[in-house]
Amino acid sequence: MADNRRDQYVEQLKSKLDEWNAELARLEAEGERTQAQLSKGLEEQLVEARKRRDEAWEWLQKLQKANESAWDDMVKGTEQAWDAFSDALKNARNRFNQ
Repeated sequence: MADNRRDQYVEQLKSKLDEWNAELARLEAEGERTQAQLSKGLEEQLVEARKRRDEAWEWLQKLQKANESAWDDMVKGTEQAWDAFSDALKNARNRFNQ
C-alpha cells in the first residue's frame, strides 16, 4: 500500500513538473520573440525559475530513492522545493505580464 501511495505521489510531482516546464518554456519562447523588449528583471526571474526547477528535480530524484523511514522528511523537502519553484515561476510570469 505504501508503495502505491508513493508511486502516485511521485507521478503527481512528475506531472506538475512537466506542466511547469511547459510554462517556463512558453515564457522563454515569448521572451525570445520580444527580445528587444525583454527587461533585465525578467531575465533574472527566468534564471531564478530555472534554478528552482533544477532544485525541484533534484528533490524528486531523492524522493524516488528514499527509503520508507526517510519518506516523510523527503516529502517535506520536496514540497518546499516545489513551492519555491512555483513562486519563482509566478514571479517570472508576473514580470513578463508587466
